[in-house]
Amino acid sequence: MVRIVMGVIAGFFAWIVLWVGIEKVLSAAMPEWYGAPQAAFQDVIENGPGPAGYTAVTHLLAMHILIVIIVAAASGFVSAAVSGENKRAPFSLAVLLLVVGLLKVVMSWPYVPLWYHIVFTVVLLPMAIMGGKLKTPSD
Repeated sequence: MVRIVMGVIAGFFAWIVLWVGIEKVLSAAMPEWYGAPQAAFQDVIENGPGPAGYTAVTHLLAMHILIVIIVAAASGFVSAAVSGENKRAPFSLAVLLLVVGLLKVVMSWPYVPLWYHIVFTVVLLPMAIMGGKLKTPSD
């Protein structure tokens, strides 16, 4: 049981590090295409839309979907690797990621389209579980 808990913690830590790391790299590598829209999105989440309002940039939302797919799978794999099993730890991590994803939905609800909320939250569970399945018990 302790290994499963440690797997979930490691997977969640991997999620945070990978997500933030990818965002920092993309923001530095593509400041106009990714960095500026990401900063505007972060600002509207923290401070509201302001008098000029806010319109979500579709390519940024699509990149977030791609990032969530990659990071959820990688964190599921880390969870399985640390726990030594590829079922309970990745599933528990997936549920934790879903809860955090729903919190993100609540924070960003009025600022992004419904399709983004649906896709972002729907892919969390299966991708974390699939990432865990990539780690076979004999690895």
